[in-house]
Amino acid sequence: MKKRLVIATLLIFFMAGLFVASAKSPEAPRMTKDQLKAMLGSPDLIIVDVRTEGGWAESDLKIKGAVREDPGAVESWAKNYPKDKALVFYCS
Repeated sequence: MKKRLVIATLLIFFMAGLFVASAKSPEAPRMTKDQLKAMLGSPDLIIVDVRTEGGWAESDLKIKGAVREDPGAVESWAKNYPKDKALVFYCS
């Protein structure tokens, strides 16, 4: 009985944590490939490929001019991009 209570309590805290985390992070806006295609060539556009290293290396499809960044190290590279540019992130 005590074991069930501990498990139930942990489950409640886990679910509450997920709810709070999802409430704090609004979903990023999305665009279609046609919308992106219309923006290509703009000096105000930076395309960031955030696929995993393996996914990126194995793919023959890459957007020309896109910059590849490690999705697990956002804190180390995010500050390097200007805030006045449109950043488009893509993955698979």
